[in-house]
Amino acid sequence: MDFPLSCCLQKPIRAIIKEISQRKETIILRSDHEMMDLIIRTARSDERVLAAYLKGSRTNPNAPKDIYRDFDVMYVVTETSGFIEDRSWMEPFGKIVLMQEQDGAFGYGERFGLQNHYEETYSWLLLLEDGNRIDIGVELLSVMKAGRNRNRLFLPLLDKIGCLPQLPPPSDEDFHIRKPSEREFLGCCNEFYWCLCDTMKGIARDELPFAMTTYHTLVRDMLETMLKWQIGINTDFSVSAGKLNKYFRTYLPAEVYETYRKTYTDGDYGHFRAAIDTACRLFRSTALSVAGSLHFSFPEHEEQAFRNYAGWVENSLKK
Repeated sequence: MDFPLSCCLQKPIRAIIKEISQRKETIILRSDHEMMDLIIRTARSDERVLAAYLKGSRTNPNAPKDIYRDFDVMYVVTETSGFIEDRSWMEPFGKIVLMQEQDGAFGYGERFGLQNHYEETYSWLLLLEDGNRIDIGVELLSVMKAGRNRNRLFLPLLDKIGCLPQLPPPSDEDFHIRKPSEREFLGCCNEFYWCLCDTMKGIARDELPFAMTTYHTLVRDMLETMLKWQIGINTDFSVSAGKLNKYFRTYLPAEVYETYRKTYTDGDYGHFRAAIDTACRLFRSTALSVAGSLHFSFPEHEEQAFRNYAGWVENSLKK
């Protein structure tokens, strides 16, 4: 069966954005103060809520401050089932245009293995009509005391019964880059070169989905791990690279970040091979630097084994 794009594609995103910008009735993004007031008032007016606290990037003193930050909120409650079965308690937040919840298929609950014990804790991700986002959860008092849903990025908002712990000021220390052991370093190198062999095999077979997914999810993951360790060395392991390494541009030297950008590729095999070559050069230079700083040995034989295999694959395609 054919799938003509003309039948399934809607308007391009840029066209939609232009239409929204030209509307006379513009929905104004509510301020941080307004949103926090709504979150606290909603908790205060519901007798099932015992306490509320903020977590995530809005509590992180090192996170960039912009209009795109989510409000990561947890309500400590007497029970969870009422919140799950009747969502009218969310109405004060405004119109919800997109929602993901813990029990959804393929969502964050499934991805992080959280699809159980709903009688103890449950959560929702909310996109509101004005563009604000609230990631909100409910948890029993026992769960809060056990600290299952919190870390050092913790800021009390409301405490009706004096149950919230007295913790130091919020810190992202739990997410700082950790110094690797030599075993981890060697494992990273081995995985990088092994998965590159699989990538080359996929290219040779013209199996683009396999080759591309292997490269982006396995090979580049090891490259980014090595880059994180270099950042850690440069900063005495005192910073976080952020979720999915989003702060690379902040912590990598400009020329290194520019090289890193070139490790991304499209579906053209020529471009793909060029990106692989760039990734190999960047991985080697970074790994040698990390090894020198931490007194490890770089596995030259593994890199050479990959290069021999890649050469054999390329020659086989010429026959």
